[in-house]
Amino acid sequence: MELAQKLNILADAAKYDASCASSGGGRRHSLGKGGIGSTEGMGICHSYTPDGRCVSLLKILLTNFCIYDCVYCVNRASSNVRRARFATAEVVKLTLDFYKRNYIEGLFLSSGIIRDGDYTMEQLVEVARSLREDHRFAGYIHLKTIPEASPELIERAGRYADRLSINVELPTEEGLRQLAPQKRADGIRAAMGQVHERIAVNRGERREQANKPLLRARPPRFAPAGQSTQMIVGADGASDATILRASDALYGDYRMRRVYYSAFSPIPDASAQLPPRPPPLLREHRLYQADWLLRFYEFRVEDIVGSNGGGDMLALDIDPKLAWALRHPECFPVDLNSASREMLLRVPGLGTRNVQKILASRRHGRLRLDDLGRLRAPLARMLPFVSVLDHHPRRRLDDPARLRAELAPAPRQADLFA
Repeated sequence: MELAQKLNILADAAKYDASCASSGGGRRHSLGKGGIGSTEGMGICHSYTPDGRCVSLLKILLTNFCIYDCVYCVNRASSNVRRARFATAEVVKLTLDFYKRNYIEGLFLSSGIIRDGDYTMEQLVEVARSLREDHRFAGYIHLKTIPEASPELIERAGRYADRLSINVELPTEEGLRQLAPQKRADGIRAAMGQVHERIAVNRGERREQANKPLLRARPPRFAPAGQSTQMIVGADGASDATILRASDALYGDYRMRRVYYSAFSPIPDASAQLPPRPPPLLREHRLYQADWLLRFYEFRVEDIVGSNGGGDMLALDIDPKLAWALRHPECFPVDLNSASREMLLRVPGLGTRNVQKILASRRHGRLRLDDLGRLRAPLARMLPFVSVLDHHPRRRLDDPARLRAELAPAPRQADLFA
């Protein structure tokens, strides 16, 4: 098979993996060192899918052959799809050629399982090793880690890759048993734990050595951009509350850099175990918004879903932060001149940067309505929930249902995600 044909098949097969962002990588460049590539500076062409995913990495599978038969996977063993497989040297060549043409800033490499986990992981590691050592490639590398692979191979992968990821696949063990019986939840989490522990140890060693520079060279970085994972949404019956609780545990137990959510997509010859239609992409979008609240806005899962009348599913017509505010009118209006940072973060329309600006400006004077206009924040969204010297929302909070109708986006906007 020609290389272009393989690329067409294996790039298309990789599109279902969302966890391919290149954020978090350390600065590394090769100027003056005889190498090639960089993770900083100009000259990188970025493109985005309609739902906002960055595709500035060469995102491919090593192969779409797989010995596993996961019900939700288009590349499962029983799937009737066209198969292809790259040689490791072909992946290296493609990465270098695409980088030199400014198409990409790095490589995202995953694979179906061929033979067994160790054999597959050896092939992935060899691609990264060749790029780093044979070609002195200094661009970004993200490797999908095979949970069944030996600790030694995962250790080697972390030496060459900026980020490692292990897909948790589904939010519950029951869902994994039903739809991917050949995969083990405890094995996936054990591999995540190993990567987390090795990252923590490596950072500790590097910090310690930074204070004693004359003794020995600092140890090489291990997966400096951390690890990430992905959950499939809508393939099983897991609610949004279950998904967010699973994500919260992953952030707490393994210090994940990101949990990605991928709405289940229809696949050819789908099993009767799968739902007849995919969930709306707007559900995926709401999960990302809720995830952001957990990570940066000091919300708990119980604040977002599962308590105080919120139910186990996120509302699709309004975002989770606005939904919380409408359920708790007693907490508003928030006085921007005196409220704590925690309460400012709960105001719909206020992001973390604007909260910092408000806190800084309060040292110099009292805020007025004109000052809010300079924040470049959505005032129509904010004003019902805040008060300043010359503004009070009167009694709009006395009727949350009416306020919700006013602030919810028009149906045609929601249809963009349908």
